[in-house]
Amino acid sequence: MVDQTTLWIVIIGLGIGSFFLRFVFTGFVGDRAMPAWLLRHLRYTAVAVLPALVAPQVLWPAANDGNPEPARMAAAAVTLTVGLITKNVLAAIGAGAVTLYGLLWLLG
Repeated sequence: MVDQTTLWIVIIGLGIGSFFLRFVFTGFVGDRAMPAWLLRHLRYTAVAVLPALVAPQVLWPAANDGNPEPARMAAAAVTLTVGLITKNVLAAIGAGAVTLYGLLWLLG
């Protein structure tokens, strides 16, 4: 168990770090034109973050003690396929969720 002081130091430190990272772009660079190559790379930030958050839960789910599960793998495949075909993030997430919960209900 982590004591309260350490917990609050970590929370405040992460908050300051998060603020600083955002301020670098909005405060220091916000009024300047950014190069085209930087803008092109920044467009893909959100696309890279979502898979990075989801991949560990698909490959090593805590619900199964880190063992891969067919329902999660199928849901990830459906999400990827729907996303590639429709180019719609919400449709992909919805199809993946329906697949995951549908398979968990059927297998469960």
